Amino acid sequence: MSQRNNPPNPARTQVGIVGCGPAGLFLAHLLHRAGIESVIVENRAREAVEGTIRAGLLEHWVTELMREMGLGERMAREGHAHDGITLQYGATRFHLPLDELTGGKRVTLYPQHEVLIDLIAARLADGGTIHFGVSDTAFHDVRTDRPRITFRHPDGTPGELACDYVVGADGFHGPGRRAIPAAGRREYDRTYPFGWLGILAHAPLSWHELIYARHEEGFALLTTRTPEIQRLYIQCDPRDDIANWPDDRIWAALHRRLETAGDWKLANGTIFQKGIIPLRSFVCETMRHGRLFLAGDAAHIVPPTGAKGLNLAVADVLVLSRALEVAIRRGDESGLDAYPATALRRIWKAERFSWMMTTMLHVDAAESPFEHRIRMADLDFLAGSRNAQAALAENYVGLPL
Repeated sequence: MSQRNNPPNPARTQVGIVGCGPAGLFLAHLLHRAGIESVIVENRAREAVEGTIRAGLLEHWVTELMREMGLGERMAREGHAHDGITLQYGATRFHLPLDELTGGKRVTLYPQHEVLIDLIAARLADGGTIHFGVSDTAFHDVRTDRPRITFRHPDGTPGELACDYVVGADGFHGPGRRAIPAAGRREYDRTYPFGWLGILAHAPLSWHELIYARHEEGFALLTTRTPEIQRLYIQCDPRDDIANWPDDRIWAALHRRLETAGDWKLANGTIFQKGIIPLRSFVCETMRHGRLFLAGDAAHIVPPTGAKGLNLAVADVLVLSRALEVAIRRGDESGLDAYPATALRRIWKAERFSWMMTTMLHVDAAESPFEHRIRMADLDFLAGSRNAQAALAENYVGLPL
């Protein structure tokens, strides 16, 4: 359905945003704090946006930003702060004290869909406009000073927004990136030969923090959603059929990949959701085209091993919101001119970190025995080097803005 607040469906707004994910919602809130109007249009229904269950790990600065913006009350109550992570290779397991290595910084497990629930409720409570369930969304005249967004409401009636600036925060498949001519886009892509089979299970807590494991059969990750609900992943063929993975086979693979020679045992439970996702790295460096700007997954995708997706989207729009404020208030577009280069410095560092974590922890059948030994040496070096651990921890909790 389309959520409309007073005034209903304004024909004009200062910033038109396509996409009601982390990038679009954080941008709308940041602009609102600066006194700048925005309208969000989203092709999914509100129930679909809030009901798509996704994992979420928030970097230290993102949790601080949410608290500062008055959006962190439920996160503080229901999120799980973690001072460290555990890495495992073979039967060897070691702890990385993130807080000790980074001067007290932590990460917080708080699923992405819960973040979206909080941000949507707060945006509507502030009088913001979000049009849900729209179709045929398109950008127009983005190289002029009056860009437009057109769409159709769920009842079929046409909608149009005349804007000062427009933002594609609409994911990899949205119209934002496609509004930039393909010949003019600088894009970089890496598709990995493996995917993740993820599950949600009603099961007791098995470990007090995340475990990232490299096993001869492949990667495994143990994380948590609540003390009673656990989220776990195993490396698999991204083309595999989930029907080939009955629950018993999943639990057997998790036990083999996560258990050690000690007394610790993984706690089984009842799986109530499972699916397979492919892994890829992608960057579109052309993040500005006239008065159209890309943010979040519309501009970049990272494999989930580094837990950077949501955090990188928020970093994009923090930079973009500041530049838009200066442009709208003072007519100075120098910050908008610098936006792609500024954002890309962080994007490529996050891409590097996510690629490093992915290649170090996953088994690639195309790699030689020599390369396999190098990955094990990476982990062995990490286990014994405080400096190497500090570098990983600095990236994991979030680089300074």
